[in-house]
Amino acid sequence: MSKRSKKRYRPKKKPRCRFCLDGVEHVDYKDIDRLRKLITVRGKLLPRKRSGNCAKCQNHVRTAVKRARFLALLPYVDK
Repeated sequence: MSKRSKKRYRPKKKPRCRFCLDGVEHVDYKDIDRLRKLITVRGKLLPRKRSGNCAKCQNHVRTAVKRARFLALLPYVDK
């Protein structure tokens, strides 16, 4: 008889904040390429769990996106 091998539980790697890894102190609203990666097709912000940002950087991203939208650098809604 062969023994069945049990699957070992391996916790998923914790997503790291992309801004903390790069050493960015302040998220800039003029950095459109970086902000577009954090917005869905409908124009909503990606949640922290999906984007991997820490709480502090997520708040900076939120204000940067709002400022970029106000200055018409980012659209409010994509069609």
